[in-house]
Amino acid sequence: MANLMGDKKASFLRLVEERALSKEEKKKLQDALVPYIPKDCISNILLRLPLESLQSSRFVCKPWYTIINSLKFIDDHLERSESVLIFISSIKEENLYPFSTRPIAVEKPNTFSVEAKLLQSESVPVLVQPNINPTLKYYIKFLEINNGRSKIGEYSVSCTGHIRAAYNGLILIENKLKKGGLIVINPVTRKLISLPLGTLCPADKESYGFAFCTVTGEYKVVHLFQDELRYIGCEILNLGTRVWRAVNGPSFGLLRWLGCLPVLAIGALHWVPNIDSSDYLVSIEVDKERFHTIPLPKSSRYHDRIVEMCGFLSFVTHEEENQIGIWILKGLGELWTKQLSIKTGCILDMVPLYCLRIKGDMIFKRDEDGSFYAYDFQLQVMRKIEMEKERLKMSGMYHPHVNSLISWSSRERSQDVFY
Repeated sequence: MANLMGDKKASFLRLVEERALSKEEKKKLQDALVPYIPKDCISNILLRLPLESLQSSRFVCKPWYTIINSLKFIDDHLERSESVLIFISSIKEENLYPFSTRPIAVEKPNTFSVEAKLLQSESVPVLVQPNINPTLKYYIKFLEINNGRSKIGEYSVSCTGHIRAAYNGLILIENKLKKGGLIVINPVTRKLISLPLGTLCPADKESYGFAFCTVTGEYKVVHLFQDELRYIGCEILNLGTRVWRAVNGPSFGLLRWLGCLPVLAIGALHWVPNIDSSDYLVSIEVDKERFHTIPLPKSSRYHDRIVEMCGFLSFVTHEEENQIGIWILKGLGELWTKQLSIKTGCILDMVPLYCLRIKGDMIFKRDEDGSFYAYDFQLQVMRKIEMEKERLKMSGMYHPHVNSLISWSSRERSQDVFY
């Protein structure tokens, strides 16, 4: 009996001692059991995770959440991210009930709706919210090209408007809830903001450019529009203030066509002024907001394009003897230099789309069959891309894009939220 009482007292004393341990002592004990991994090491591991895994990793623990939300991690992730082509695909074409007498388009489960989130952020009561026809909605997707193969990526994000511009992971899409309205969204973080109305203009009479101003540290939206007298007007909006400002546009007659997407390179946005036979570019400096004309090294043809290449401006031309010439402009006020000529055999309709940020390959698309090709500058070889699907169902245009965690305001960059 005495031994039993002694055992009970000993157990009770051990329990009291365990409870008396301070939080710091428990933490030291835990640290001794779990090996210590430096913060930089964890950050390097997280940087190499696929996009889907990175999103869920934010909620593993507080230290990981802090690392992924930090400005340094966001900038490092952007530097490591490869270029893709972003586009929209009709929900009506992808998800139709095949045996229904009246096919109805249905969104996939857990799809993030841009319009629904916008209405929620603007505190519009649920009963007052408009009923959006799903047959008029699109999925936002991206085409990733790697090692000679293409892969279609999903954001699980839907919208009703077309993409008008893209830069650094941010995209500008039409706001169909408000005529002439626009929305800026990062499809990875799903953070979005609506923009006030600017000058209203038909879609075929206007063009949008997206850029980052190194002087102010703000993102800018540049809007060119053509009036009834064919004058080109310009207005610019800083995403930090969300106010449109009128800017002196290019001289009358310089820019006759707004159908080609502008290209951002060497500190300026550049437009090709005509669909064929252009001898110059119309450019606006992002920082100083002044327009210039840049002479081209030779008159452009129908399939010729300008492309950003390793930070420089590249002019890709179709030459005689079935060759593609690549010219480089390294700065405003400098001269074009001939980089190289690419032999394409009998293929004449190769349209350059963009260059991969990391690997550097230039991606082309054929007009005839929509197939993609990649030119490897190191090996000097043109290869056809193996497509994931025979036909790529897309609407509107392809836009060069990069999947990132970037926000439009440095003040808000560490406060991004994944929905």
